[in-house]
Amino acid sequence: MGKSKKGQKEKLENVLYTLPAIVFVTMMMYIPFVMSGYYSLTEWNGISKTPKFVGFANFIDLVTGDKSYLTSLWFTMKYTIFFVIVSNILALALAVVLTKKFKGVNVYRGMFFIPYIMSMTIVGFIWKFIFTQGFSKLFETTNWGFLNLSWLGDPKLAFWAVSFVGVWQSLGFYIVLYIAGLQAVPNDVLEAAVVDGCNGRQKFFKVTLPLLGPSFTTCIFMSLTNGLKVFDIILALTKGGPGGSTYSATLQIYKVAFTDNNYGKGSAEAIIYFLVVLVITQLVLKGMSRKEVDL
Repeated sequence: MGKSKKGQKEKLENVLYTLPAIVFVTMMMYIPFVMSGYYSLTEWNGISKTPKFVGFANFIDLVTGDKSYLTSLWFTMKYTIFFVIVSNILALALAVVLTKKFKGVNVYRGMFFIPYIMSMTIVGFIWKFIFTQGFSKLFETTNWGFLNLSWLGDPKLAFWAVSFVGVWQSLGFYIVLYIAGLQAVPNDVLEAAVVDGCNGRQKFFKVTLPLLGPSFTTCIFMSLTNGLKVFDIILALTKGGPGGSTYSATLQIYKVAFTDNNYGKGSAEAIIYFLVVLVITQLVLKGMSRKEVDL
């Protein structure tokens, strides 16, 4: 009897402890998601009491007639590819350097991590000032041509400006993850590689890199999701300009729903983008997990 009462008490405690989290997640995520699915089938401005049911008209319009949404998807894909590749390569290279023992290594680690703890909106406004005011002052001093370019006013250059700021802001986070992975590589495995005749380059590419599989999976997955949901930096830097050339999918959804007051179409865009992100992240995650090496 005592054991049964104790088991019932533990079950009751588990339910009571998890119930607030379940209620909160349901209210903040699941219910809005279901409501978005409903509103995507309607024409609604967010004010009228009765949304007009239009079926799949919003989805058909997005696929066949709305070029702005397809353009935002293409921009997001380009940004994400650049962000994932550059941020991971730079982070791994810097992590290798910062795992060496030299004077001030902890200071350098902190310097790289500071931008990550700053608000992305603040980072965007700082770099907007640099691109517009700082570069012009430096051009007057150095006369370097690239400083006099319209980095936020030219559609081609705006993409690179936004991508650079995105990588710069988040680089420290991935450096920390790669440093943790490098420090977790067993010393006896590295020593065995040296005994087998591996030089420094062979030891890194044939031993260390394969053992960084979990770190690669985590960093690539995190950078992929961060690239796909980019919003704050673009809003602060260009607000989607010039000429809509830097509209990301998330910014496009925000514009349609909350600026144009077309909640039905905005919800349809959100549903489509959710499915796109779901498929991409699952494929990448499964592909990376298969390449992990177990000790």
